[in-house]
Amino acid sequence: MPFYNGIVTSKLLESKEFYTKNLGFSVKFENEWFVLLELDGRELAFMQPNLEFQNQIFRGEYGGKGLWLTVEVADVEAEYQRIQNLGIPIVVELRQEDWGETHFSIADPNGIGVDFVKYTAPESK
Repeated sequence: MPFYNGIVTSKLLESKEFYTKNLGFSVKFENEWFVLLELDGRELAFMQPNLEFQNQIFRGEYGGKGLWLTVEVADVEAEYQRIQNLGIPIVVELRQEDWGETHFSIADPNGIGVDFVKYTAPESK
């Protein structure tokens, strides 16, 4: 079953630019109120809020808290350096967690945490 996330935001253009310029997404579909991005077969959509032709459940704008996206990468250290070189603020510095991941995080224009992860075996205690 195909599955993608959709985020309702007034920052449609900023979101598109952030994900295409910094994370390598391409535009799969776009109109004046909606953009569908794609990266390696995975899709992420952004839609303007308060569209009268949308059902009420899809009108409210995302509030900036309580959502994160995870990007699994083969070389998290190289990705960390690449993101730093782009000048994007790091909100969680590169670190290794006891539960088996090395990761760091940034925030997109909507305040969504984007966590870059390399999974490893958890430390045994």
